[in-house]
Amino acid sequence: MPELPEVETVRKTLEQLVIGKRIESVSVFWPKMVKLPDDAEVFVQSLRGQEILEMRRRGKFLIFYLTDYALVSHLRMEGRYGLYEENEPVEPHTHVIFHFTDNTALRYRDVRKFGTMHLFSKGEEMKHLPLAQLGPEPFSSDFTVSYLADRLMRTERAVKAALLDQTLLVGLGNIYVDETLFRAGIHPDRKAKSLTQTEVEKLHAEIIATLSEAVEQGGSTIRSYVNSQGQMGMFQQQLFVYGKKEEPCPKCGTTIEKKVSAGRGTHYCPTCQK
Repeated sequence: MPELPEVETVRKTLEQLVIGKRIESVSVFWPKMVKLPDDAEVFVQSLRGQEILEMRRRGKFLIFYLTDYALVSHLRMEGRYGLYEENEPVEPHTHVIFHFTDNTALRYRDVRKFGTMHLFSKGEEMKHLPLAQLGPEPFSSDFTVSYLADRLMRTERAVKAALLDQTLLVGLGNIYVDETLFRAGIHPDRKAKSLTQTEVEKLHAEIIATLSEAVEQGGSTIRSYVNSQGQMGMFQQQLFVYGKKEEPCPKCGTTIEKKVSAGRGTHYCPTCQK
């Protein structure tokens, strides 16, 4: 699933591609993808004539700010946006098409059909699910060492499970939690509340550093992720442990292991992360 760096990269590329375009019509081929309103036809009718004014991101969600509405989109596992000329053939697994007045079209493809779209009147999007219960952004002033320490001390969960919780902190998923914990020298199964103040400070710094570096590199291309211009992220070349099972640890040479933690495949170094 695309995490914060990948979604931020998609946001940046969409910003270059679609800002200022006006929607002439919308085609929805898989109505279940539209979660709000309940009727996909209302979704289609509401978007006619709307201009795309701004692209934002909240956690792993894209937000299209239109003339009157905010369209909240989650890519899930395989979702992908691309801008096309109207006369170009429509690729398989294209489920939603936004037709623009300039004879271009933004197409949403999703092999697994897991992606979601919610349409809100502007100003209402942060008051309701799926955005209402999200935790702070890792690059925001709200994400402080004291905040992280307080939240970790309140839970009985393992630190990996806590960091995957989007109500605690948005944007981290399996790849970047593994990478962050390795860089911080913390075992994924450690009780979150057992971390010392020094460890929390190190973890806080590595969360920000890891995500910042990944954003600069355009995210990680794992499986099928590409941005909205078809370009692959390059951060996977800098991954230390994720996907490196049975390879030597880049710090100590110990064989990297993989286990299930918090219900997810988890990569770690048994020496560096005791």
